[in-house]
Order: sequence, then structure tokens, then C-alpha cells
Amino acid sequence: MRKDKVAFLEHTTLVLQVSGRFTMETASEKISMEKGEMLLIHRNQLGELTKTPLEGEEYQTIVICLKEDLLRKIALDEQIEIGNKYAGPPNILIPKNDFLHAFFQSVIPYVHHPNEQITNAMGILKVKEAVYLLINTMPELKNFLFDFSEPYKMDLEKFMHSNFHFNIPVEKFARLTGRSLAGFKRDFQKIFGMAPRHWLQEKRLTEARRLIEKRNKKPSAIYLDLGFESLAHFSYSFKKKFGKAPTEWVLETGSSF
Repeated sequence: MRKDKVAFLEHTTLVLQVSGRFTMETASEKISMEKGEMLLIHRNQLGELTKTPLEGEEYQTIVICLKEDLLRKIALDEQIEIGNKYAGPPNILIPKNDFLHAFFQSVIPYVHHPNEQITNAMGILKVKEAVYLLINTMPELKNFLFDFSEPYKMDLEKFMHSNFHFNIPVEKFARLTGRSLAGFKRDFQKIFGMAPRHWLQEKRLTEARRLIEKRNKKPSAIYLDLGFESLAHFSYSFKKKFGKAPTEWVLETGSSF
């Protein structure tokens, strides 16, 4: 099993599951899929991705990135009217049908032979084909795919309490909340009374202490989930704030290794 702690999904993305299990967990939902299933992910999201091989098969996923410039070109070519900001579910499992199944199978040879000249030549055509098949299968996906609006200015306090554990730059937190970096820092100071990086550190360490005390979690099991890049960095920061290393705190609370 491989767990990618943070994925910043900047572009709309189609995930095709060839084998194994793919799981994506955001602040609001958890979605899993296995062999033969497809997931459409809306742009500008944070998620944790877990990739698990199942018995008798390796793990393989095909990821098709649907960038805005391509989607805009398709919208112009097809005279698709661009409506209001999409407000539906951010991640949609795509029902199977014969057309999508055939597309799925047609992509696999290009993945297995990435260095062939034909792969580069056909790549853009296969991406376009995916978009046409999606809107043919589910016409309501037009609003999903052709939403080119900027992220709206969302509730900063609620967003940060839900997403503080993601280890991404402050600039990306700003973008995801619909703000410039300067606007994000200004609003953040008004709400939390401190700079974003300071608050994130304090919030993560406080949550770590709660997990150790109340849920008997081991430091080695939680530091990545809380946005720390290494166990050494986590231990140093924890001791600096609370006066004891997390391992000493674990022993005092009765947890064992």
C-alpha cells in the first residue's frame, strides 16, 4: 500500500482504475474504486490518496488531466454555453457503459508504451475523446467540466479547521479559499490573531497532543497525517511547545510501542 499524504488537484481529473484499489479522502468525503471503475474529480481540491494492490493483481491507475485550456477549446468547438459556477458534488463515480469501457481498454496500450512516438501524437486525441464520451454519457457533466469560474471567497475559519493537516504552502491555501496571498494573510490575521504558518504549527501540535492523550496514538503513526514532513521535525516542535518529547508524553499517558 502506498499513501500519498497530500494531493493538490489543481485541474479537473479523470481517474481510470485498471487494477487494485484507489481511495481518495478529502475533508468532506471518502471515495474508493476498484478495477474497471472511473472517477471524475473537480479541480482545486485537497485530498489524501491511498493506492492498494489487491490479491492476485498489481496496482495500476490511469490519470487523465483535463486542463482548462483544452476544455475551453472543446467548449468553443462544440459551442457549449458556459453557465454559472458548478455547485454539485466535487467527485463523481462514472457509471459503466460500452463506450466508456471501450475507451478504457483503448488507453491501456499507450500507458504500457509511453515512449512510442504515436503515444504523444495520440495523447491529445484520447483526452478529447474522454471529454466527449463523458458529456455524451452524462450531459449534466457539462456544468462540471466547463466551469471556468475562479474559486469563490469561502469561510476561511471553517476551511482551515477542516484542512489544517494538509501539508501545502500557504499560497495554495490562499488560492483554495478564493483569495490573493495578501488578502488571505490579512483575513487570517483578523480571524485567528496570528500569521498562517504560526497558527498551522500550533493547531497541528495541539491536535497531536490530543491524539496521544485521548486516543493513545503513537507519534510515528500521526506525524504525517498532521502535516509534518519528518518524525524528527515533529518531535522537535512538540518538545519545544510542550516541554517533553512526544515519546515521553506517550509513556506518561500509558500508551506503549
